[in-house]
Amino acid sequence: MKIYIDSSDIKEIKEINKTQLVDGITTNPSLIAKQNKDIKVILKEICKEIKGPVSAEVTATQAKQMIEEAKVLQKISKNIVIKLPLTFEGLKACSHLTKKGYKTNVTLCFSVTQALLAAKAGATYISPFVGRLDDIGESGIELIKDIRKVFDNYKDLKTKILSASVRNAEHVKEVAKAGSDIATIPPKVFHELYKHDLTDKGLKIFLEDWNKTNQKIS
Repeated sequence: MKIYIDSSDIKEIKEINKTQLVDGITTNPSLIAKQNKDIKVILKEICKEIKGPVSAEVTATQAKQMIEEAKVLQKISKNIVIKLPLTFEGLKACSHLTKKGYKTNVTLCFSVTQALLAAKAGATYISPFVGRLDDIGESGIELIKDIRKVFDNYKDLKTKILSASVRNAEHVKEVAKAGSDIATIPPKVFHELYKHDLTDKGLKIFLEDWNKTNQKIS
């Protein structure tokens, strides 16, 4: 499973990218707004750091305007993926942009039927929101499993499942088990993935024993 970072903070992105484990980036209008900088400047900085896909979302609500915004966003960098809302207008824009060779990420997906329509519209990625479904008492993980099953039934559907609204390490584990192609995670969650109390305790014991030898590796 590929790991994307859900952030528009270039400092956070650069720090995590030192691990060379970042396969891509997702942004949205809320994340961009937090930076208090021009969207084009933010995206250029991110695309300079990350060579994988970088999702940039349109803010128009009508297909015609979405397509015009997509043209502007696409000019920023060749690795920009156009992020579209899963609405009737968004599906229209997705179909059009797909035919024009754009890569697209259809977002705010909360059902299998939505995912199916996005896939038929040619979406490169579909973004089901795991955490937000959990918030209303439904199972985001079950949605990932169901979309995976449907997509696997029809080999002509090439859309990748990009699990979004990932809140914790448990979500990451479960979407990986469910067969999600990608998980996009906040920096905070990324730093949860490598932590374990037994790792910390084990390292402490190793170093205490080593220090008793008065040796140095040099």
